[in-house]
Amino acid sequence: MIDVRLQLDVADGRRRFDLDIAFATEAPFVALYGPSGAGKSLTLRAMAGLLRVRAGHVRLNGHTLLDTAAGIDLAPEARRVGYLFQHYALFPHLSVRQNIAFGLTSWRRRLQADDAARVDALIDSFGLKALADSRPATLSGGQQQRVALARALACQPQVLLLDEPFAALHVTLRRQLRAELRELRARLGIPALIVSHDPEDVTALADEVFVLDGGSVQRRLRTDDADLRAALEPAR
Repeated sequence: MIDVRLQLDVADGRRRFDLDIAFATEAPFVALYGPSGAGKSLTLRAMAGLLRVRAGHVRLNGHTLLDTAAGIDLAPEARRVGYLFQHYALFPHLSVRQNIAFGLTSWRRRLQADDAARVDALIDSFGLKALADSRPATLSGGQQQRVALARALACQPQVLLLDEPFAALHVTLRRQLRAELRELRARLGIPALIVSHDPEDVTALADEVFVLDGGSVQRRLRTDDADLRAALEPAR
């Protein structure tokens, strides 16, 4: 169960954007769909604890990550949220293995044996064994995405947040990676929330869709709705 209610504002010079969004769903794969600037990525960042929220809550499977009324605001590292950034945000000076393990270490804490075993298992699972010591600059777009996804899963998250994960990829590779992502989510059994303005992402992956515009939810759709295609006009 994903239960989100968020109110926040961001300002850049003379521009200001207000996000006032609420949705709750038990669908295993959810899409936030809409044009650029609708508030989709802001929603993910707020859920992950990367933005300060004025009011609201985030509850995942009965666990409260944020509740401003109750004074609850877990730190990002305590929320157990797997986050795949739009441009992957891999560290260029770190190897594939080090990138995947990054969130499991700190300057005070070295990689523990069970964490190292999980990293090795993810490397094998994503077909990255031959690239484990390579740097991101030497990888293809699809390989970089697999590294970023493995890193997001290393913390054993209770939800997977995906911010435009296919935007930088060729259309053929997108189809392949959509299929891989759909199978992976089903195998792991954790809910996922994808941000996209591509109708193909929505119809290929999501069970339920929340259409955003102007910082709020305008419509809720199931992907088996007869009028889904008509509602998903290409968002720009």
